[in-house]
Formats: sequence, structure tokens, C-alpha cells
Amino acid sequence: MNIQPTDEDTATEGTVTVTEAGTGTYTQQISAGRHSLVADEPQPIGDDTGPTPYDLLLSALGACTSMTVRMYANRKGWPLERVRVTLQHKRIHAKDCADCETKIGWVDHIDRDIELTGDLDDSQRQRLMQIADRCPVHQTLTSAVHITTR
Repeated sequence: MNIQPTDEDTATEGTVTVTEAGTGTYTQQISAGRHSLVADEPQPIGDDTGPTPYDLLLSALGACTSMTVRMYANRKGWPLERVRVTLQHKRIHAKDCADCETKIGWVDHIDRDIELTGDLDDSQRQRLMQIADRCPVHQTLTSAVHITTR
């Protein structure tokens, strides 16, 4: 007997499926495990029904940063009350980037501001900022990434 998997059966953690929603020119339906979201382009290009792909990328980095900092502070028993991460993406001229290997053309640049609320001393704050760079998404974005397309 050949049983076809249902959407629920294929909704496994670690697998993301993106499908045109059919409701707008660029509107995309995203399934991530059991979760659903929508992505789109802003008007006038798209219908602005969801965050842009770069917004989603920044969201992944911000969420991972916050979670990583929170996990570390909790493990240490530090009085971290709240983490807030604000991010912006832009493209800059490579020649304007002092610490970039690329010197010609454009470079993607992400500004990440981390706000730590709580009765933390300076050494704890400094350590949490160092830990932020160890979030897995940050490490992925700053390493060589190989994508296989089939």
C-alpha cells in the first residue's frame, strides 16, 4: 500500500517550505515545522502582506541573538531582565568598509544593537555582548555557506 504523506506528516522541525500563496504577485506562504507565516515585498512592488525576505533574515539573527544571550545569562544565574535586539540591513560600498576583505563593489552590512536590561555589572554586560556573536545564526552568516540547489 502506497500512502502519500500529508502536509502535517512532512512538517518536520528543521524543514522550511515556501510556496507562492497565489494571493498576490510576490506573496509567499512559509511553513516552518508546524508554524506558518507570510512573506511579501512592500508596495508598490508587492502587496505588503508580510515581512520581506531580508526582514525575515534579520528576524532570525535577532531571535537567535536574544535566545543565546538569555540562555547564557540563565545558566550563569545573572539578573538579566530583558534582551532587545534591533537590526538593520543595508548595502554599502566595499571601499567604505574598513574591516571587510572585499574591497570592490558592494558589501551587505547588518547593524545589530543589543539592549540588556537588568542589574548587571560591566563585566557581565561585556560577556553577554561577546556571547551574542556566538549565536548559531550569527556564526552561519559570518562563515562560508554552501547552498545546494536541485
